[in-house]
Amino acid sequence: MTIPKRIELTQEQTDSLLLRVKTNRLKEGDYEMIKAIIDTLLFLQQAYDQKTTSIKRLLRMIFGARTEKTKNILGANDDSKVAGDNPDDSCKQDDGGDNEAGCCNEEDKKDGSKNKAKGHGRNGADCYTAAERIFIPCTKPKHGDPCPLCTGKLYRMKLPGVIVKIVGRAPVAAKIWEYEKLRCNLCGTIFEPDLPKEAIAAKDDKYDQTARSMIALLKYGFGFPFYRQEKLQAALGVPLASSTQWDKSEQGADLIYPAFEEIKRQAAQGDIIHNDDTAAKILELMKDQDESLPKGMFTTGILSIKAGRKIAVFFTGQKHAGQNFADLLNKRDSNRDPPIQMCDAQSRNFSETDKVILTHCNVHARRNFVDVAENFPQDCRYVLEVYKQIYKNDDITKKQQMSPQERLRFHQDHSGPVMEKFYDWLNEQFDAKKVEPNSGLGQAITYMQYHWVKLTRFLHVPGAPLDNNILEQALKRVILHRKNSMFYKTLHGAYIGDMYMSLIHTCVLNGINPFDYLTQLQKHSSAVFKNPSQWMPWNYQSTIAAMVSDSSLNIEFS
Repeated sequence: MTIPKRIELTQEQTDSLLLRVKTNRLKEGDYEMIKAIIDTLLFLQQAYDQKTTSIKRLLRMIFGARTEKTKNILGANDDSKVAGDNPDDSCKQDDGGDNEAGCCNEEDKKDGSKNKAKGHGRNGADCYTAAERIFIPCTKPKHGDPCPLCTGKLYRMKLPGVIVKIVGRAPVAAKIWEYEKLRCNLCGTIFEPDLPKEAIAAKDDKYDQTARSMIALLKYGFGFPFYRQEKLQAALGVPLASSTQWDKSEQGADLIYPAFEEIKRQAAQGDIIHNDDTAAKILELMKDQDESLPKGMFTTGILSIKAGRKIAVFFTGQKHAGQNFADLLNKRDSNRDPPIQMCDAQSRNFSETDKVILTHCNVHARRNFVDVAENFPQDCRYVLEVYKQIYKNDDITKKQQMSPQERLRFHQDHSGPVMEKFYDWLNEQFDAKKVEPNSGLGQAITYMQYHWVKLTRFLHVPGAPLDNNILEQALKRVILHRKNSMFYKTLHGAYIGDMYMSLIHTCVLNGINPFDYLTQLQKHSSAVFKNPSQWMPWNYQSTIAAMVSDSSLNIEFS
């Protein structure tokens, strides 16, 4: 907003001006005075609109709907037509991809019910991938015996009977070995029994790999700070001091950090790379009084996608998202084509370079209209309906598992005309002076026009995503940790946090058990150092299987 020229009028001057206007006896200088008054009024109106928008957005974030679905913004009685023809009437969900995830809600489509509450349901035995499995054979009769009721023969059925029992267990448990000691009353020699290997190992290291993995997983994976773990463990009868938890997390990190460095290298090879950042605190840097150093501290999240595989990496320090992204690209193989970079339009998230195909987030652009929908309901209704159609189209491409080229052609055929009409509408608002440029709606339109090319890459570049939601969801892990732990003490501590968060979240994204992964990395630390590329979340199990089956492999175990 442009601040208007300041004028000062007494009440007498104001009354005199109004009288001249009423009697049509304006004098020289009255025009400038009236214009200044009108400009001030418009400025105040715009400031009020923006202020109320911010307050309403905050209230909506705290007390309102959890998503920005069209029906939540415009009301449930939304029967307006979508801007463009629906290419597939089989996708009849009310909200399309307007939600933050940009996809249909599967629950909404079941049984034709829009508001059906989720039930508890049941998980099959196959869902418990980490469960201990105990096989109980039939002994009387057994496999191959004759049937006791007829002359038939008994064969083992393909599917066994299954019983699932859920048991409670402390995050970190303890085991105590008590062994008898004998002492000769004559010579004083002490005799002890042979101890099991596990007990002998406990003498050297009280905390094994599983304990270190669980401590790190709770802290960096699920936002459970050390002091809370200490209180929980004390209540469960297994004391675990906060200082000890940090020591063991650091010890585990020393054994596995090559996997983190390798995962960063592989992230740099992605076809699509998302990035953004969020605020962070590092006490060590906050105490630094060097005025030449930047004052901001951030945790950058980068999510790389290559051939459907997702890799999440985090960097905490004084570099913003664009700088960390550039550092990551330096690890990219020189013979690879430029990746698609997805981020919002903040300048700190990117730098103009020929090394990437830059694309911007449509959810951010859409949100500008969501924020002013109450003040400009009809205009914003049209914009939100446009995006509803675009996300419905994108959802169809996902359901049909289209290739990037097929997805591009589909969007060009079905989303292209909708976006072309939308672009004409945007230009018309200013050309026909239907919207004040400095109003909330005007600013939302200006943002769309300025970033149009980067917002519509999905119509021109195979595989270009619509939004940055997948990375923002990954950053929630960082935000959860920040809310509960508040800060890192040192840069070294931040590096360890980034390492664990990167490895844990990459496991989650690829359906891998992060607890088992961290444990196996520590157990095979020597092998990880020798060849970290074989110890990624998606191939470490096959590496272990090969080590077990091939006795010729000479690999040290830690």
